[in-house]
Amino acid sequence: MYRHVTFSPKVFIPLTMLCRDKCGYCTFAQAPAHLPAPFLSPEEILEIARAGAAAGCHEALFTLGEAPEARYEVAAQWLAERGYASTVEYLVAMCQLVLDETGLLPHANAGALSKDDLALLRRVSPSQGMMIESLNPDLVAHRGAPDKTPERRLATLRWAGELSIPFTTGILIGIGESKQDRIDALEAIAASHLEFGHVQEVIVQNFVPKQGTLMRNEPACSTDELLETIRLARKILPADIHLQAPPNLVDDPGLLIDAGIDDFGGVSPITLDHVNPERPWPEIESLRAIVEARGKALVPRLTIHPEFASNPRKWLDDNVRFAVLDRSDAASFARDDVGATFPEKHEAAANVGTGAEVIQVGRRSTAWYSGSDRLPPTLIPAPAKADGAVREVLDGVTAGQVPDVDQLEILFRARGTEVAAIAQLADELRSAVNGDVVTFVRNRNINYTNVCTFKCAFCGFSKGPMSLNLRGKPYLLSNDEIADRVREADALGATEVCLQGGIHPDFDGEYYLDVCRAVKAAVPGIHVHGFTALEVTEGARRLREPLPEYLTRLREAGLRSLPGTAAEILDDSIREIICPDKITTSEWLDAHEMAHGVGLRSNVTIMFGSVENPRHWAKHIVRTRDLQARTGGFTEFVPLPFVHMASPIYLKRRARRGPTWREVVLMHAVGRIGYHGSIDNIQASWVKLGVNGAQQLLQAGVNDLGGTLMDENISRAAGATHGQGITAEEFLAVVEPIGRTLRERTTLYGVPAERPVAAASSL
Repeated sequence: MYRHVTFSPKVFIPLTMLCRDKCGYCTFAQAPAHLPAPFLSPEEILEIARAGAAAGCHEALFTLGEAPEARYEVAAQWLAERGYASTVEYLVAMCQLVLDETGLLPHANAGALSKDDLALLRRVSPSQGMMIESLNPDLVAHRGAPDKTPERRLATLRWAGELSIPFTTGILIGIGESKQDRIDALEAIAASHLEFGHVQEVIVQNFVPKQGTLMRNEPACSTDELLETIRLARKILPADIHLQAPPNLVDDPGLLIDAGIDDFGGVSPITLDHVNPERPWPEIESLRAIVEARGKALVPRLTIHPEFASNPRKWLDDNVRFAVLDRSDAASFARDDVGATFPEKHEAAANVGTGAEVIQVGRRSTAWYSGSDRLPPTLIPAPAKADGAVREVLDGVTAGQVPDVDQLEILFRARGTEVAAIAQLADELRSAVNGDVVTFVRNRNINYTNVCTFKCAFCGFSKGPMSLNLRGKPYLLSNDEIADRVREADALGATEVCLQGGIHPDFDGEYYLDVCRAVKAAVPGIHVHGFTALEVTEGARRLREPLPEYLTRLREAGLRSLPGTAAEILDDSIREIICPDKITTSEWLDAHEMAHGVGLRSNVTIMFGSVENPRHWAKHIVRTRDLQARTGGFTEFVPLPFVHMASPIYLKRRARRGPTWREVVLMHAVGRIGYHGSIDNIQASWVKLGVNGAQQLLQAGVNDLGGTLMDENISRAAGATHGQGITAEEFLAVVEPIGRTLRERTTLYGVPAERPVAAASSL
């Protein structure tokens, strides 16, 4: 059974409250005389949607009466005056408007529709819905409702399946139907799903009498009857169909969970339940407490459930795929960071130097993203509790077990209080290995060229033939310029220079050797940390030299360690998307194994939050851990959150906008757990996370803050805003409030030699 209970943060947009049906229980449908206009205007719709987006919603639920133009001339006239032939045509236009202007994902709940209308809505609405309610054709409640015939409802359900529409349906109980009627409806839904796989959730909704309706004096569906039906639905429906019941129609939503639901449906922070306006939505925090008391996590989702969002080619029209992706986390749930998520709109920048190639225009999101200047939410410290599979993995690690791919994936998918429990164990392991010392290295980044022949889809730094007018001017530092920068770094107390750049078309393997010699000639004692697995592999290839021999020559020229960058995600299915012409997973692993074999050290990095999922993260850890078991050559694990703002793959609408903060916390904490006994140092990249974020991570398994990074350009080129350098004093301000001791280190985690430092605080 599910480890979580989901809900969709939404706004409720009543497009029209006119309807040609007259159901005996409904107060949503109104007569024209009771409404200021037959339909909400585009301006009114946008006002609601923008307020919802600002409040952190992800869904725009369009609810409306069925075909009001067939009953009311005023509705037909209103539509015709604006160029629409039907309510559905207007709905399609408004869904697109909300998508474009707010990014909210429309869910169209338009009732029984033709196949053509369903197809039109599929282009603008990631999911659609229609309640079956009941298949009993003789219910008094439906005598005035021509759209509520079993034939029309079942036909709509089937057409949705044929069109591969993620669909929400359900039954309304307590309106005069029998238990057998309920069974018949549930079995019909199950049969349709078994044929097409399209039913994402089934709602079991209890009838509540309302004043002013034909059924105002009928008894409400009892709680016991509701719970019995939920249990019945769970038995009849296929296991992959989610089961929902509205939390505002019962006094104790916890009973719904106990009966078998795993979803609360849409819950709005700003709009009424217009179908049941007398029943306010429960507060999210109260629902969270109810869910967590049952050992589960309350998780926000999108209009579609993850099973559908993670298979977009089948279930989503091209027009809505990116909108869904843009609001997704790595598990295809909704992003759960606090704040607004608006669509990003960009324009080309005429001159941006080494910064981002584009300028964002329009309304800005307020949620945290990697590289942004927004503060992340506080997840650590927090109440910690884990049950079930997460607890089993944590207990196994405590007992000395080494977690495998499946177990690491379980940890990466943690939610709610499980996150703090994982962070807690990670911090205990950190304390046992590293004590209370937080380390850093004084270093300088030297990005010697921004010209590159490779086409990594995530890179906002490099320039190639297709980007000569972007990202400033192409440049290539001379060896004399590199040497000058090394001497400057040395004067400021640096013990390391980090050398990375593009793969220039004019380079042969001798270039990297010459750079090493130039650095060592300038400052013989400085540590040369440089050249990714891609650079050394390409250098050896261009010289037609075996890689071990080339690495040996680099070591003799002064190289001492390799950065782990170019790893990205060590899974070739992902590399085919984000860096198709780069070295493969095995080539990256081989390069580092060979480097360790000739006496060089290196680190492990992972770039996460673009297109991959938690299983890929788990495989990455296990593959590098296995290599570490053979060589012992890795010094640290450095997670690098994807910075999306100027990344080509994001600008082409093919990637998420980086990881969520929960995913960032988990990557560092699970990294500590996964590498325990193998790699002792876990580093936080302050340039991508900010110092406030780094402080939380120091309480989740991290013991190292990396380097002072004078002249960091690569993250900045992708859109990061955290600056190009940091001082030791600023590091101290991060560690002292949490009771840690700051200590300078060398690249290989030794103690730097004592020497006079000029203006060290400026680094």
